[in-house]
Parts: sequence; C-alpha cells; structure tokens
Amino acid sequence: MSSSGGQRGAGGGSPSATAPRPGVFGSRDPKARAQRIARALVSDIVAYHPDRRDACLAAGTLRTEFRDEIMKSWEEYTAQVGEPMAKSTPYFRNALNDILARGQPIF
Repeated sequence: MSSSGGQRGAGGGSPSATAPRPGVFGSRDPKARAQRIARALVSDIVAYHPDRRDACLAAGTLRTEFRDEIMKSWEEYTAQVGEPMAKSTPYFRNALNDILARGQPIF
C-alpha cells in the first residue's frame, strides 16, 4: 500500500507521467526546420530595419541596399542547415521574397 501511495505522489500514475513526451517544439523534419530558420533570419532583417526596407522596396533598391544583411543571414542559414540543404532548396529565397520583399519576386 505504501508503494502505490508513493506513485501517486510522483505524478499520480497517469499515462502522461510515464509515457515519453512527443516533440512539442517544432518538427524534426530537416526541410521544415530549414524553412523556419530561413523565415526567422529574414524576419530579423525586417525587424531591425522596417523603415529602410519600406523605402528600398518603394525605390526598387531592396536587393542592393540589403546585400550585406542578406549575405550575413545566408551565412548563418548555411551554418545552421548545412550547405547541401541551403543550396538545394528555395527556402531562403522564398523567405526573402515573401517577407523582405512583401510577396514580390525580387530575389
């Protein structure tokens, strides 16, 4: 009787206390991870330079004016997902077009 009382005190003997927890944060799929990383890195560019992005987008100079920021983000992206994944998928370019260029096919 004392052993069952100890189990209840340590989690009530519920299935969630003994079963392994599924991955709650993010997917383990490498492609989904690469997409998330690309979008996060490009979102950071916009977060740090929202007015500059808007002005460059209106002037048509987004690609040249953000070259340094894009290259730094690309280097980080490649380091995180690996060069083969980075070069063989459109995820980073898609993030640039969707987020930085607001849906325009600039990159």
